[in-house]
Amino acid sequence: MDRRQRRTRSLIFKAFTALLERKSYTSMTVQDILDEADIGRSTFYAHFETKDELLKALCTDIFDHVFSEEIMSEEHHDFSAHSTFKDRITHILYHLQEKQQSVKGLFSGECGEIFLRYLKEYLYRVFDEHITVNSTIPHDYAMDIAVAAFAETVRWWLKGHSDYTPEQMTDHLYGCISIL
Repeated sequence: MDRRQRRTRSLIFKAFTALLERKSYTSMTVQDILDEADIGRSTFYAHFETKDELLKALCTDIFDHVFSEEIMSEEHHDFSAHSTFKDRITHILYHLQEKQQSVKGLFSGECGEIFLRYLKEYLYRVFDEHITVNSTIPHDYAMDIAVAAFAETVRWWLKGHSDYTPEQMTDHLYGCISIL
């Protein structure tokens, strides 16, 4: 993808997330996105066939960065030397915090369930690599519980409790899971 295509795609993503803050996903039309992004219909369709495809692409764009396997030193946080699962969770929360404006809009309304499904797919892969499940507990059950707890933690945090740091949220999550 060349620079012009990346710029157009970014404009479409920004328009889409801005609209989600003002309008429900169901009532949003491609024309609304075109108007918000100030692009033509053919330009939109050169990138996406439907708004559902746009939603999936936006989720993929966010999650490919957030859940990147390669952890490098970054401007606001450095987890490159940390390798525990707790560090990995905190690192993911830092990235979700950085993408808070996009993610917050995606959690709302009808697209919230779609977004949550994509989030859980990515989480499942990460958790599956790091969690060892007691042999008396069905693996898929334990994974579903762990992934759901983390996803709901993210939803709660980004929907009005973002004054907590990623480290505090990781501690809260671990604290809640340990009381079970």
